[in-house]
Amino acid sequence: MTLIPRPGILDIAPYVGGESKVEGREKPIRLASNENPLGASPKAVEAYKALAAELNRYPDGGALALRQAIAKRYDLALDRLVCGAGSDELISLLVRAYAGPGDEVLYSRHGFLMYGISARTVGATPVTAPERNLTADLEALLAAVTERTRLVFLANPNNPTGSYLGYEAVRSFAERLPADVLLVIDAAYAEYVEASDYDDGLSLVERLSNVVVLRTFSKIHGLAALRLGWAYGPVEVIDVLNRVRGPFNVSAAALAAGVAAINDPTHVERSRAHNARIHAWFVRQLQRLNLRAEPSVGNFVLVRFGDAPGAAAFLKSQGVLVRAVGAYGLPDHLRITLGTDEEMQAVVDALERYRQ
Repeated sequence: MTLIPRPGILDIAPYVGGESKVEGREKPIRLASNENPLGASPKAVEAYKALAAELNRYPDGGALALRQAIAKRYDLALDRLVCGAGSDELISLLVRAYAGPGDEVLYSRHGFLMYGISARTVGATPVTAPERNLTADLEALLAAVTERTRLVFLANPNNPTGSYLGYEAVRSFAERLPADVLLVIDAAYAEYVEASDYDDGLSLVERLSNVVVLRTFSKIHGLAALRLGWAYGPVEVIDVLNRVRGPFNVSAAALAAGVAAINDPTHVERSRAHNARIHAWFVRQLQRLNLRAEPSVGNFVLVRFGDAPGAAAFLKSQGVLVRAVGAYGLPDHLRITLGTDEEMQAVVDALERYRQ
């Protein structure tokens, strides 16, 4: 007898992360996964190491210390916070809790792949709305809402395009959504945005009953290996997430490192300043090489190539790993994470050889 999974499961194209190895090179330049090139906060590293003698103990299932640290840092209500094993788990839990067969999960054309994957795992239908200039078109998203829409995911800033939407536009969009549709604002790259009209969406949670904001420790905090994220939303939604998540879904080491990271604003500011500086420099170098860098505000740059697969293969031959984004509907682009000064100089040198 053949075991048959639930409808939709076999339609999923499994998520494939950025490459991390190059044959023949011990330490390739890894610029495919939007990791923090400065690493984690030294305080977070020490907190992680301190847990080595307590690996026999279960973690705090309620993540109380971390939620308290987050609440204090952002002036948030403690009972509106829940922690997860990265934003990925929280995305999955939200879809699992609020969608199923016959329902629709809506997001923009070039949105994060996990939105569609999570929808299919529960038998829901992923629906995309067209973008305008590689930016989520809020009017198109509204037009795509139907009576079957249960969740709308809005990545702001978006990955892999790097585009963002200002607060007033997002507020207006959120207020026009039906009250029974959950808006999930994925603000994984919020700390990198310096634009004066940007808002991570946390204030909308206080105003509306159908908005959830996701944040992560994987990017500017440099804790991608530990899988740690958090959600802020209506008490009723947080209660639902606490009912469907695993009782110990975040490891003790991740919780301890997270507390230390959230309490080290110096490392966050150092990472932000480095990113802003190297972003401006790298874009200038791309312009010099007659390569188009799409406008972006994250810790990566989306670059258009005449032959993106060929460019990626050449860079890999030079020991530089970048992210192909054909799966996002962008076959002519590569996403390049912003690394250290030395790494980005190596990328520019490799691109100069590629352009010759």
